[in-house]
Amino acid sequence: MGPGKPSPRNGGFDTERVIQKSPEEDQNLPLTAHLVELRERLLKSLVAWMAASALSYWKLEPLLRFLLKPLRAALPPEGKIMFIAYQEAFFTYLKIALVFGALWASPYILYQAWAFVAPGLYPHEKRFARPLILASCVAFLGGAAFAYFLVFPRAFPFLARFGGELLEFKPVFRDYVSFALRMLVVFGLCFEVPVALAVAGKLGVVKARTLSRARPYAIVGAFVVAAILTPTPDVVNQLFLALPLVFLYEASILVVWLLEPRA
Repeated sequence: MGPGKPSPRNGGFDTERVIQKSPEEDQNLPLTAHLVELRERLLKSLVAWMAASALSYWKLEPLLRFLLKPLRAALPPEGKIMFIAYQEAFFTYLKIALVFGALWASPYILYQAWAFVAPGLYPHEKRFARPLILASCVAFLGGAAFAYFLVFPRAFPFLARFGGELLEFKPVFRDYVSFALRMLVVFGLCFEVPVALAVAGKLGVVKARTLSRARPYAIVGAFVVAAILTPTPDVVNQLFLALPLVFLYEASILVVWLLEPRA
């Protein structure tokens, strides 16, 4: 089959040739070619996620021990974690497997997203996009690690003692897992602030000077966000989130300044 002929696969379009197109050629491709390629890459990503989730379910015990460790440290020696519905344990296990499956499969999923978008980018855009993807992954994992290793060990003992002597702490498995996973995601997204502002700065949407002038509002906003998202009402735990947000904002100003074009 000659290079100029359409492949009989995928409705007459060869997705491997689509990947190799230049931005000018990519713009001239019919919409159906892009849709066929998008469908294939979504299916590949879905299969990778399901396979990684199945592997996570198969090796669930170490993941479960890792996730429950902060809560177990807050319980007395005889303390137990309960489930209160017949199907609760199964569906909670499934949720854990799906979340960790998405984490394990994320490099492959990001590759598929990059392979779909890259043909439409110019070389200078690709040079910016590659470190951007890496920085996004590192920032998210850094935020999740910050929550797990620094916030959780302080938050859960505080919450376990909050009821005083009148109430006995009996954690429910489903509620804890949902809460812990949500906090990990929230902290991960909060740590994406420098990446988002770097993109905005590269696109010319914001300037370092503008961010510097907005510093007082950003500091107040960081403490408001910390007060809303922190699982405990004490000031110390709120500072654990607010201070990193302020630091990340300051880092964002520096990054945007470095990315600004010089006269």
